Amino acid sequence: MNWIRFKSKMFDLGCFSIQQVYAWQPTFDRNNFSRWINKGYLVRLRRGVYAFPEYQSQPDMPSFFAGKIYNPSYISLHSALSFYGLIPESISQITSVTSLKTARFKNDFGEYSYQSVRNDLMFGYLPHSISNYRSISYATQEKALLDLLYLYPFYNTEKEIIHLRLDTNILHEELNRTEMESFAARFRSRALENRLQLLFKVYDL
Repeated sequence: MNWIRFKSKMFDLGCFSIQQVYAWQPTFDRNNFSRWINKGYLVRLRRGVYAFPEYQSQPDMPSFFAGKIYNPSYISLHSALSFYGLIPESISQITSVTSLKTARFKNDFGEYSYQSVRNDLMFGYLPHSISNYRSISYATQEKALLDLLYLYPFYNTEKEIIHLRLDTNILHEELNRTEMESFAARFRSRALENRLQLLFKVYDL
């Protein structure tokens, strides 16, 4: 397989899987992947998923790849809270929620963490458009907070809630408490309900 022909076909995808390559070229020699990685032409995101190193200069692409590396998934938890400015920290690891098993991946684009939830909890996320007609699925502010309280049970004291250092202006101006309570009911978790009420108390919501 000629590299130039391959790149011209696959580059605009951003990243691609082996299955996509075989759908285009059923007789493709998968040994090409190893050769092209060794030459620096490709980056392995995870087993069977690849990207082009040129995308490392585009700041949105690591987050875009999060949904491609492990699907279905959406960015949530600390990464989503940082995206909305709800927490002051810049998060180096991209944290997502998935209905698959918990997983972690590390590649040249960053570190990716996926926390598992039930299938019926895969809701409350929206696409955010980036360049070239691409989009990234982020939990809403309300769902990101609920995912955090649900998946990290140590947020069960006022001290731990305060340590989140949530932006009170954003909470009071943008958070939809009614929607958050409606979402919380779908988790069917008394522990989550208790942590949510504690968050409302600490931040006077």
